[in-house]
Amino acid sequence: MMSRTLEVTVISGEDLRVSRSLPVKKNAFVTVRADSGDAQNTGMEKQGGEGYVAWNQKLTVHLPMHAHYLTLEVQCKTFSGKKCIGVARIPTSDFVGGMLPENYLHFLSYRLRDSHGERNGIINISIVVKEPAITRVTDYSRPCTGVHLPVPVPNSGAVTGIPVWTTW
Repeated sequence: MMSRTLEVTVISGEDLRVSRSLPVKKNAFVTVRADSGDAQNTGMEKQGGEGYVAWNQKLTVHLPMHAHYLTLEVQCKTFSGKKCIGVARIPTSDFVGGMLPENYLHFLSYRLRDSHGERNGIINISIVVKEPAITRVTDYSRPCTGVHLPVPVPNSGAVTGIPVWTTW
């Protein structure tokens, strides 16, 4: 089983509200969850502003190679318990793959939605995707220089001599 290690820095939240008229001032925290169920929490912010909360906390999350989303959930501790302020589901395609190298620092902002689907603030994060963690022994230093054909086949169309990296 292969997974990627993500370094997710939860930077801040903007325009966060417990209700339409009550902004989040403090006691807010964020849960970052991968498809695998691996979840990490930030510490609770004790000082905030009118709807603005800054965490600046780095979390390490293991993301399976097959994962499609990373979920961020902002919660606030109130006198009656924990209340979900908003959730953002981030497609992994926003920070994995493409032409960007591993260890590229992504700065991202996402709209939060409350339990009714209404907009409720913005979350600002940064993500660094570390090299995939490999749980089996693999030799990546051995290039494969062609395709092995057990029997010569005339006009087979096989190309040889092009370096190909393999995990065999």
